[in-house]
Amino acid sequence: MTYVLPCIAILALVGSMFAKVKPYDCFVDGAKTSLRLAVSIFPYLFAMFMLISLMRQSGLSQWLASFLAPVFNFVGIPQQLVELTLLRPFSGSGSLALLSEIYQQHGADSYVGRCASVMMGSSETVFYVSSVYFASTKVKNTGWAVPIALFCTLLGCILACLLCRLM
Repeated sequence: MTYVLPCIAILALVGSMFAKVKPYDCFVDGAKTSLRLAVSIFPYLFAMFMLISLMRQSGLSQWLASFLAPVFNFVGIPQQLVELTLLRPFSGSGSLALLSEIYQQHGADSYVGRCASVMMGSSETVFYVSSVYFASTKVKNTGWAVPIALFCTLLGCILACLLCRLM
């Protein structure tokens, strides 16, 4: 396994020689493009991380989770996982912190811990991915992309809890 990355680098260099491409120039051009991309998407990411931090620190996410718990419980998501379900589309690191808290409180092998693990593995940070993608492609009208992604995330969370209940 330790030789995989060097082999890929060597194959890229050999391939560039056959294609008569200057690999260093291509690398520098890619680095320039990535820096421009990072600068262009930074405001979107900063705003999103600020809002997530404010939501967690103010207690709004916990209040919202307790308010919506009966609805989520009706569709099969335990009350302990409502905050994770709400936070996952926004933040990967925040949801990992919640996952760690769930493991500490309920255990990794408990029903809640298994559901949380499957939910984390079967969902994505919808707003982070969409903000990076749409900012880099300069798309202004996202259409139905975000609502459909959020619906699929919710459906994935419901199915995760259902499958864990059956196992």
